[in-house]
Amino acid sequence: MLEALGLGAPEEAVYMALLAGPAASAQDLAWQTGLEEATSERILRDLTGRGLVAVATDTRASGPAGLEAGPAPVAEPGPAPVAGPTPAPAPEKPGPEAPRPTRYRLTPPSVALAPLLVEQRNALHLAETAYAKLTERYRHTAAHTDGGVVEVVVGAEQVAHRFHQLQCGAQRELLVFLVGEAVAVAREDADSSESSALGRGVDFRVVAAKDYLDGDDVVRDVRESVMAGVAFRLVDSLPLKMVISDRERAMVPLEMTDSGGVPSAVVVHRSGLLTALVHLFEKEWAQARPVFTGTGTLEDPAGDPQPTAEELEVLALLLAGVSDRRAASQLGLSIRTVERRVRRLTDLAGGGSRLQLGWHAARAGWL
Repeated sequence: MLEALGLGAPEEAVYMALLAGPAASAQDLAWQTGLEEATSERILRDLTGRGLVAVATDTRASGPAGLEAGPAPVAEPGPAPVAGPTPAPAPEKPGPEAPRPTRYRLTPPSVALAPLLVEQRNALHLAETAYAKLTERYRHTAAHTDGGVVEVVVGAEQVAHRFHQLQCGAQRELLVFLVGEAVAVAREDADSSESSALGRGVDFRVVAAKDYLDGDDVVRDVRESVMAGVAFRLVDSLPLKMVISDRERAMVPLEMTDSGGVPSAVVVHRSGLLTALVHLFEKEWAQARPVFTGTGTLEDPAGDPQPTAEELEVLALLLAGVSDRRAASQLGLSIRTVERRVRRLTDLAGGGSRLQLGWHAARAGWL
């Protein structure tokens, strides 16, 4: 919670432990946080130097009551003592009390943390200003430098890093072609970038080739993406993999298949080439077929029977040109289950061929 203000995990643990009580020593805090006492003491000194913690004033007495030194009593004159047994020696006077450990208390957060917050805000403002200047300078340089239209990226790590930069940097729109299995960017990493983009309100459209659905659990992932807000369509084949960010940059792999070599890609900046890639996406998008719906089954006010979400999944794959056996494999079903769902869909459509089923599905708005 306090990491944004410059406190690490051990410092935050000590700070929060002090927040629970009026004052505590390094030993107390070590016991509460599980840190070494020396570590706790070092952190307290550091927090004190930064003004977040102060030494607590100790108002307790300097020793037990009744042990303060006073004037020696004056002996009264009297008769000489009678000889008798030797008296026991007087008890020793207690020595000085051992020093108490230093105790610390929090400085009020409204006083101590406010300067840190202002400092972080100023640092963020400076970073944003530097980002804007560097971005503008880069665009100016790229626009006036020969060969600045295309940037070559080599190596799996570099390709994955550039891919995440494009997706995480998008503010308005992401356009994606998916073909076959992922090579440089793991699917779970791509899903993470996808969730981040959707959370920012980015318009996310995907066109995938049919072979993309052959991967393990891909159909499930696609269904979850559509439910999250991704517009997903399917075509028989695509000429390339691609991601376009805000129509300002695109990334295309140099090789479409995993040949065992070093993964590489080109990043295309604003140019006629980028415009051509955008037009290619829009052309494929217009011809592609939607798969899955974000709402599952459709409610009909007339009360007519409607297909279930599971039946619509089968229908979407069939209309995309996927065979019954392949659809069964991708959905994790038996071929008989797929055939049974197709028969029910045909009955709902009023009978006829699969071509008529597709026509009825389009007219009824099933997909």
